[in-house]
Amino acid sequence: MCRTGCHRTAWGDGEPLRLATLGAWSKPGPLSALSEVWLTRAAYGPILRICCWAKGCKEPLYVVTNMDTAEAACRLYSKRFRIETFFSDQKSRGFHLHKSHLANPQRLSHWLIAACLAYIWIIYLGSICIKEGWVRIIHRRHRCDLSLFQLGLRLLDHLLNEDMAIPVQFHVTI
Repeated sequence: MCRTGCHRTAWGDGEPLRLATLGAWSKPGPLSALSEVWLTRAAYGPILRICCWAKGCKEPLYVVTNMDTAEAACRLYSKRFRIETFFSDQKSRGFHLHKSHLANPQRLSHWLIAACLAYIWIIYLGSICIKEGWVRIIHRRHRCDLSLFQLGLRLLDHLLNEDMAIPVQFHVTI
């Protein structure tokens, strides 16, 4: 499943159809979908094109997917916010994995395993930061708008700068 812009063109029955056209037919509320269409001139597909226009939104959301139904695709897509912070923490706001330029799948796999283990540890440090009251020292006193990951990174930086002991092991209670 992939969000796409309204300027994209898909082909059905050999005829081009812009996603904006699908949006022009819809109104906020119900889903509009076209099945058995192909994306780009390279004819990737068949795919399902979906126009989802939630009530209260200014414009529709365009999604292409290989899933069978628009409802299932939108239900799955609505859960994306749960992982987007992870991706940004792995990339631009954290480990900067996007700058690694690794092309070898095996090396990338090893890098990702290490990054995910480090991510868990940094999240643990963020939870320690909250639990033990470090937030007021490394951030603001009145409110905190940082993720556990960002708190963990700041706590690690603080502990290193102050030459303090760093928790290197953790346990998970389930």
